[in-house]
Amino acid sequence: MNINEIKIRTEIRPGDLGYVIYRHGKLYGDEYNYGISFETYVGLGLHEFYENYDTDKDRVWICEHDDKIIGFVLLMHRENNTAQLRYFYLEPEYRGIGLGKKLMELFMNFLKEKKYHSAYLWTTHELNTAASLYTKYGFEMTESKQSTAFEKPLNEVRYDLKNVN
Repeated sequence: MNINEIKIRTEIRPGDLGYVIYRHGKLYGDEYNYGISFETYVGLGLHEFYENYDTDKDRVWICEHDDKIIGFVLLMHRENNTAQLRYFYLEPEYRGIGLGKKLMELFMNFLKEKKYHSAYLWTTHELNTAASLYTKYGFEMTESKQSTAFEKPLNEVRYDLKNVN
């Protein structure tokens, strides 16, 4: 797979959010045994995102190949000029080709362009590859807490980026 064959768009179209909810539920169910509560968590978060969507402060990056969504991440504005990175996923066959790095670069560029002071994200201890990517871009683990929110024992982990510049 050639990364240059992948289109990345920033406008939300009908069906996009529902599809992203579905793929999160399916992928994380298959790969990590997360339950339906994870899918509903993603659905609630995407609803919150769209309800407060401000094209000047928020951004989605929707990756497509052959007119099919194969990856996604968003930047959601929060209080105190802070941004949250959410719902980063790549279809398995598109991992390892530099697309995650490309999405992180787009996220970081938008963060700087909009002059955010800081950013954060939540993930779980099982997503080591993602955590490695976040730390390469300056995010540091700041919190870890035990959870059964996704119908299995795990640690929810917070990463913060203190200095955007």
